[in-house]
Amino acid sequence: MRFRRKLLLGPVALLAFAGLTLVALRPAYAATLTEVTNFGANPGGMRMHVYVPDARPAHPAIVVAMHGCGGSGPGFYSGSEFASLADRYGYIVIYPTATQQAGFGNCFDTWSDAAKRRGGGSDPVSIVSMVTYAEQQYGGDPNRVFATGSSSGGMMTNEMLALYPDVFKAGAAFMGVPFTCFANAADYPPGTSRCTGGSMDRTPQQWGDAVRQAYPGYSGPRPRMQLWHGTSDTLVPYSLLQEEIEQWTNVFGLSQSPTSTDTPQSGWNRRRYADSTGTVQVEAYSIQGAGHSLPSAGMAAYAVAFFGLTGTGGTSGPPVSSPPVSNPPVSSPPPGGAACRVTDTISAWNTGLTASITITNTGSSAVNGWALTFTLPSGQTITSGWNAQYSPASGAVTARDVSYNGALAQGASTTIGFQATHTGNTARPAAFALNGAACTLG
Repeated sequence: MRFRRKLLLGPVALLAFAGLTLVALRPAYAATLTEVTNFGANPGGMRMHVYVPDARPAHPAIVVAMHGCGGSGPGFYSGSEFASLADRYGYIVIYPTATQQAGFGNCFDTWSDAAKRRGGGSDPVSIVSMVTYAEQQYGGDPNRVFATGSSSGGMMTNEMLALYPDVFKAGAAFMGVPFTCFANAADYPPGTSRCTGGSMDRTPQQWGDAVRQAYPGYSGPRPRMQLWHGTSDTLVPYSLLQEEIEQWTNVFGLSQSPTSTDTPQSGWNRRRYADSTGTVQVEAYSIQGAGHSLPSAGMAAYAVAFFGLTGTGGTSGPPVSSPPVSNPPVSSPPPGGAACRVTDTISAWNTGLTASITITNTGSSAVNGWALTFTLPSGQTITSGWNAQYSPASGAVTARDVSYNGALAQGASTTIGFQATHTGNTARPAAFALNGAACTLG
């Protein structure tokens, strides 16, 4: 067993700072995810994957979709809905893979001095190179470039919009932090970071100045910002959503009081901040009871609508046909055992931990619907999870598939994860079973 602190998320906020780090089987489309090498200046040493839908206009929009710590571009492709929505709306998706370590592995650099300066180097420069490549190679529209991401990717979304307001037109940050929240690499870990320690509080003017100083002299339009956070997120505290709101409303010269509030879905509270023309420049979603587990089903559609790629102009959410947010009912495990292999990685600190569990179908046939059972060591209690439904929170736990990862082809894998508290025992479960059949441990 490997002990490593991870931030996610992808989600693997969704891993601890992750936000989706899942390698799941997506529905089959003619288009495929393709890796691109030699895409231009790459000081961050990043990898680039791109999804180009078969049906697209001559000059399609570009969405940069970024994973959480411990994740990867292909994992975020499989574990989020941005590619399936690209098939519907005809935009290109770039999936960068971060390679910076910062003690966690595969985290986007939002802490170094180079990453906080326009053209300074590191990951931001690499990401801009990917955008330029997509514009040149696939005819991408330079006037319709957008950024989104989960956890570490959400943090980088804030970063890219601050550093390159002339490149990005809007962003959607899930479980992120304001630009310049991290002082340096030493401040990055969630267990010790001042940024994520729950006490970060700057004035709107201070936050706004940080963005303005990132590109001195810039006087052009600023990219619109959509922000998402769970009210029960303890890894990247919910309080940081307010700091993000203060930063971006100040950048736009808007009041701290929203111009409207509503509840677009059950448990979602949305605040909107519009300018004098009625254009919503900033909007923030508080997801009641959610931990470090965003985006969940349907949220990507709201982000794509905010970008104006669905024909709604980003003012009313996704069209009616977009998938709603749902919580699958807890049911009995699907029948029939399945040959499987499980790799479980624990990332522990003081009284908390995150687990990243990769399930591989080693059988001779596909699995359609799965339930993974395991027993948590004494003293461990799940507080939030991603890419699966967990019940109960302690003891003998069953993790059930969600809408996008229930099908596992022969040899396919999916990664799920959870955040938990502990009383000193940070061991992983001794055994796992998939649909009642014992799994080998990787």
